[in-house]
Amino acid sequence: MTDRMIASFSRGPVVGEFGTSEAPRIAVLIPCYNEAVAIAAVVGDFATHLPDAGIFVYDNNSTDATAQIAAAAGAVVRSEMLQGKGNVVRRMFADVDADIYVLVDGDGTYDAASAPRLVWHLLEHSLDMVNGSRQAVSSEAFRPGHRFGNRALTGLVAWIFGNRLTDLLSGYRVLSRRFVKSFPALASGFEIETELTVHALELRLPIDELATPYRDRPGGSTSKLRTVSDGVRIFRTITRLVKEERPFHFFAAVSLFFLILSLAFGSRVIVDYLLTGLVLRIPMAVLATGLMIIAFLSMVCGLILDTVTRGRREIKRLHYLALPGQTRLAVPKSANAPRSGARLAE
Repeated sequence: MTDRMIASFSRGPVVGEFGTSEAPRIAVLIPCYNEAVAIAAVVGDFATHLPDAGIFVYDNNSTDATAQIAAAAGAVVRSEMLQGKGNVVRRMFADVDADIYVLVDGDGTYDAASAPRLVWHLLEHSLDMVNGSRQAVSSEAFRPGHRFGNRALTGLVAWIFGNRLTDLLSGYRVLSRRFVKSFPALASGFEIETELTVHALELRLPIDELATPYRDRPGGSTSKLRTVSDGVRIFRTITRLVKEERPFHFFAAVSLFFLILSLAFGSRVIVDYLLTGLVLRIPMAVLATGLMIIAFLSMVCGLILDTVTRGRREIKRLHYLALPGQTRLAVPKSANAPRSGARLAE
């Protein structure tokens, strides 16, 4: 794999923060919070493997020298005052204009050498997202809690929204301009990866996944992901997305819950009435009736909101289609594709 293979994609010259190039405009987006230990190596590695890309580091109120080190390494450094990765990604997507976006964490755990292969795959197959599925190269790369949580949450999203990705929480993704500029980023923290995935699954966008090496953090660097609290936030995000994107299923489950409760309480009232001809448990009868009404209203809410959600989904789809696609960045027949065989990277 050659580091400059991306230059084989033909387009008009681009002048600006990306320099002058015949290649598609590629932006490497790196959200950072206290990554002074790793950021210089991350910027340098991506500059080596994507030499024509613009590298943007967005500092999120770091208390160390992350911003200064990134600027010295050659990145365009900007800041986002609202704390949280989701807030940073939303700002980056709004500010940076490019044809292809490489979103990656600044902790040095992701493999920059895989970036050309991911970009090539996106362009060659006219995709909107290529997810870098993490393959640990050492036992320390994935903590047991993170591994279990990732598998559980990935399985939950696959069960509800579709089984198209195996690594829901990967922070390494290559995205098209059409995807980025039509993505309504609402998350504030690490749940942003969940939103990215569900957005693609709900609109049935062309996406794919490639395996990439995943390393342990360099010495002196600490993870910002809190296994329990962030896991709970991600689970809450999934629940919210189910309610918003699949309201019929959500409220049908709520309706079934109250229906079962109503029948459990009401069965004793009915048995008494059949035996004596009298309603002997009036409070229980009132409770069962109320629960049945709630079950009915929940089902009606689900039906109404399902119609509203379909309209919202159509609007999002139309907004997505209003943006230019990747056809103008098609892979020339003369270009030599990088190998994507058994090895993860070359």
